[in-house]
Parts: sequence; C-alpha cells; structure tokens
Amino acid sequence: MMKKKHLQVQQLDNKFRLLGGLTKITVPPSGWLKAIREALGISLDQLGRKLSITKQSVTEIEERERNGTITLKSLREAADALDMQLFYALIPKDGSLNDLIERKAKELAKQIVMRTSNTMKLEDQENSQQRIEKAIEERTTAIKNEMPRTLWD
Repeated sequence: MMKKKHLQVQQLDNKFRLLGGLTKITVPPSGWLKAIREALGISLDQLGRKLSITKQSVTEIEERERNGTITLKSLREAADALDMQLFYALIPKDGSLNDLIERKAKELAKQIVMRTSNTMKLEDQENSQQRIEKAIEERTTAIKNEMPRTLWD
C-alpha cells in the first residue's frame, strides 16, 4: 500500500513539473473571459447567443469570474463558446508533493523530538543541539516513509 502511495505522489509530481511555469501566469484584472472576449472582438451579444443567454447574463458571468464566485461548469461552458479549453489544476505551493510531504514531516518530527528533548531536559538528560538535529532528520525520514494521516492534522 505504501509503495502505491509513493508511486501516486511521483506520478503527480511529474505532472506538476510540466505545469511549473503556470504558477507565474497572473489572471488579467478583468478575468480571462472578458479579456479573451475583448481581445477577439466578440460582443456581449455574440457570446450570449453562443451560450443561449442574454448579454446581461454574460456580464454577470464575467463578473462572477472576476470575483471568484463562478462555477467550473459555467467557466467550462463559456470557454467552450469561445472555442477555448478550460484547464484546471491544483499545484502544491511547495512546488511538488514530495516537497510538501518533506516540509510537513519535518514540522511533525521537530514537534515530536522537541517534546522528548524537553522531557529529558527536565530530568537533567539534555541532548546536544547536534543530536537533536540528527534525531529530527531521522524522524523526518521515518514519517515520510510512513506518511501517517496525522501528517495532515
């Protein structure tokens, strides 16, 4: 089961590598729909006819996109009417799922090791900083390999 999970992470990370440059693209201030419609010289009436809605409804759709309240279904339909393809993706802020897992595992490992270290300090058995860092590194590796559900708490 664990191998399957690691394989899934690797396959998704391969896809994220292809999408990496997309994170640098900013949405036009007016939204994609309006920017593309205007760039192509398509009127509100024309797009409305393609979508079988009024031009006021097209304006509302463009406004919902700009406000971030549009549904994927509406966006897909409008893109289709513009002979465009809607592309949808969730891309890890860390760059890859492996980097996200590494960061979360290290945070969890640090909590666990520091809790133990503080207990030992109270018992006058304090570890050196070097030993603590090595323990965090080892715990991080173990957590990454196990990928327990608590990693996401």
